[in-house]
Amino acid sequence: MFATLFLLLAASFAESKTFALQVHLDRAGYSCNTIDGQWGRKSERALAKFVADRSKDSKSAPVTTPADALEVYFAGRPAPLKTVAVEQSDIDAVVAIPEDPGERAKLRRMGYESVKEMFAERGHLSQIALAKLNPGVDWKSVRVGQKIVIPDFPPIEEELAAGNRGDARRPKRPEAELVKISISESEITAFDASGRTLALFPCSIAANKKKIPQHGELKITSYVAWPNFTYTPDNTPQGQRVYRHVWPEGENCPVGVAWMGLNLPGYGIHGTPRPESVGFTGSHGCFRLANWNAARLYALCRSGTKVVVEE
Repeated sequence: MFATLFLLLAASFAESKTFALQVHLDRAGYSCNTIDGQWGRKSERALAKFVADRSKDSKSAPVTTPADALEVYFAGRPAPLKTVAVEQSDIDAVVAIPEDPGERAKLRRMGYESVKEMFAERGHLSQIALAKLNPGVDWKSVRVGQKIVIPDFPPIEEELAAGNRGDARRPKRPEAELVKISISESEITAFDASGRTLALFPCSIAANKKKIPQHGELKITSYVAWPNFTYTPDNTPQGQRVYRHVWPEGENCPVGVAWMGLNLPGYGIHGTPRPESVGFTGSHGCFRLANWNAARLYALCRSGTKVVVEE
């Protein structure tokens, strides 16, 4: 009885029009950030941009609701999902991250802190949405072989590998000619040489307006997959030595899975271990993306890609 109820709950959530549309938009390159089945500003922006890009020569009425968009652009299709089994390597990769900065520097990797976090990120989901898709899973004691349902997306590792354009064996992605950062909309949009939108990503900007870069043209000058992070305390008592610690790479590294540094010292576009925070102010000046979107942008760009900061 309970197993049947769990299946019905999961099916109902997976078949919701909002959830399905969020997945389809994300697969098309128009990210609403974390897929959660909730209609909000990020989803509205993703749909509006998607519709605008596909309706430039159309005289039909604008599509504004998930149901209409699914019918017009995705023919009412359900969300593309896949069932994956938890492997021993997944469980072995989980790491406990200590609070102490010095202890963090001793870690081999700053990887996922739970299997739940791991599979939510693989599916571009909020952890709440992951639990709704898999209502029968005991996330506190996940075992090898446990079946988990998530939206079907390329692995982050594949996106990062695609960024190595000099290696013919790597998967290929289109190349961005221009990346625009909208301060007012908290969005990053990548365009190809013809001006076609390649991807749209919600981003976070600095809470302190004085730290937001001036509007104008920049470019990507450093381009690093799996970066480490040098931690410097915000406040050191006067007269005491400043201790800096180099934290290792990993999904929970403060700069996430990819770093695209700009020709403005200290500024860059990078991932974050807290995707739910994207879209809100709070960074120290850099532009933060969900890890999966940082990996996607990394795959589209290169050292030298033009970046324009605009209102």
